[in-house]
Amino acid sequence: MAVTARAWLLALVGLVPVLAAPQFLTVAGWLVLVLLMIFLDVALAGPCGKLSVERGQIPTVRLGESVTAQTVLTNHGPRPVRGLVRDAWQPSARADSAGVPVNLPPSGSCRLRTRLSPSRRGDLRAQCLTVRSLGPLGIAARQQNLPVPGTVRVLPPFASRKHLPSRLARLRELDGRTSLMVRGAGTEFDSLRDYVIGDDVRSIDWRATARGRQVVVRTWRPERDRRVLLVLDTSRTSAARVGDAPRLDASLDAALLLAALASRAGDRVDLLAVDRRIRARVEGVAGPRLLPSLVDAMATLEPDLVETDWPQVVTAVRSRLTRRSLVVLFTSLDASALEEGLLPVVHRLTSHHQVLVASVSDPQIARMAVGRGDARAVYAAACAERSRLERSAVTAEIVRAGVEVVDALPEELPPRLADRYLALKAAGKL
Repeated sequence: MAVTARAWLLALVGLVPVLAAPQFLTVAGWLVLVLLMIFLDVALAGPCGKLSVERGQIPTVRLGESVTAQTVLTNHGPRPVRGLVRDAWQPSARADSAGVPVNLPPSGSCRLRTRLSPSRRGDLRAQCLTVRSLGPLGIAARQQNLPVPGTVRVLPPFASRKHLPSRLARLRELDGRTSLMVRGAGTEFDSLRDYVIGDDVRSIDWRATARGRQVVVRTWRPERDRRVLLVLDTSRTSAARVGDAPRLDASLDAALLLAALASRAGDRVDLLAVDRRIRARVEGVAGPRLLPSLVDAMATLEPDLVETDWPQVVTAVRSRLTRRSLVVLFTSLDASALEEGLLPVVHRLTSHHQVLVASVSDPQIARMAVGRGDARAVYAAACAERSRLERSAVTAEIVRAGVEVVDALPEELPPRLADRYLALKAAGKL
């Protein structure tokens, strides 16, 4: 049961007789009258238990966008139901907070629309529909929660897709498919053409030259159908917030851009999200189905406050790759975590594969390092500088182990990682 503002207004009206005859019987009599009117209004209100609710299918939505959830409410009772209805979603769904007014006659139905603007990715759920049925006097109402589960999947926003056209243009130049006919380095034969000054003499095709009157050279392009394995670290280090989002979200954005680029380059892309156990995997998917499969698997990933079992990760990677591949590790360059975890076992990967570490740096560290305003700021600057030195030291150690490293701010990591992938292809390392 719920009371409205009219009930309180009705109680305040009782001040008039109380002030005229300030006696106990006057006060008690007015309160009894108000309570009787409230219970009478509730008794005459349409029963909420006679309502049935059917929730429609809710489409997936990207983080930062909005979606509408629809429900159909039907009155099977003998009396009309007049009041408010509110769809009870969890707070991060950011549903319309105001209730929707309804006026359902017997056997009538209506369609309710709730706009959702999610503030986090993953599966967001609604458990019930709250119905408040007002009585004819409008001073009280019946209220009941009708169970009607609902789920909407919020996908990663993939904000870095704006960088994809420019990287695809560079990829086409690298593969020699543009009108510029830029010759890219690689190991896969592309075509024959006439020799020009500056060409490597080792590219001369002597058999083709002997058959004609011009010196002919072979052109090459990077091999296609290479394997690219994206390994997302979902341990405690990925839970640290960089700006307004966890470090893991920036890694997801960079992984999606690299996957889209590598897929268009003809490479096979797989995904592994892991800490102490495998959280998600996408394997054997190619073509137009790759990106939908990746974003669907990434949507529900959340950091876990545990340390990554790097020996187990290396074993899982090696069991999935039978030939030389590109392994991209999305993790933090945290000195304490890597020195005891990844560094002792990284040689098991670099001996068979090209390994690349992609890490998100925190812009707050750079801002803290220049602080000199007071003693507190100087102390914070010293801590920030020490953190930067430790990060540089562990980066140098990883590089000495034969690992490529891309360390950048959240908005810069996706394009820089894509550029490094293109550079590896141009150098014939993939």
